[in-house]
Amino acid sequence: MPHQKGIKPVAQNRKAFHDYFVEERYECGLQLFGTEVKSIRQGRVNLKESWALIRQGELWVEGMHISPYEQGNQFNRDPLRPKKLLMHKSEIRKLDGLVARQGYTLVPLELYLKDGRMKLQLGLCRGKQLHDKRDAIAKRDTDREIQRTLREHQK
Repeated sequence: MPHQKGIKPVAQNRKAFHDYFVEERYECGLQLFGTEVKSIRQGRVNLKESWALIRQGELWVEGMHISPYEQGNQFNRDPLRPKKLLMHKSEIRKLDGLVARQGYTLVPLELYLKDGRMKLQLGLCRGKQLHDKRDAIAKRDTDREIQRTLREHQK
């Protein structure tokens, strides 16, 4: 099978953009088993309730649900097992300092295939409060209304 080129999105965490302000984005690899990769390629993954944390100098993602592969039988793993993320040690140390001192959270934003390899986009996020969420919803509604009136005016 030839090597695939380009980026193919598999899953997105839209809830993260509703609940957090995304300050920075990082790309990291995942340490997965074969049946997990096959299941992800079929799109059977959920990032909604997932988060990342740094434990003993290593980056882990928790709460990411990968459904068992149908033909995987005994080789299937626990769908909610913690998965190790692959990143440079210096980047992990930098993220550890930011999360510990400044109250940031690491949230998986998107899972995609890049040149045939599974990658996870990790966001360095700060939590939104209720009034921030309301402001974002109001702004989105007004922008939608403006676009609608512009389209109607052009007809």
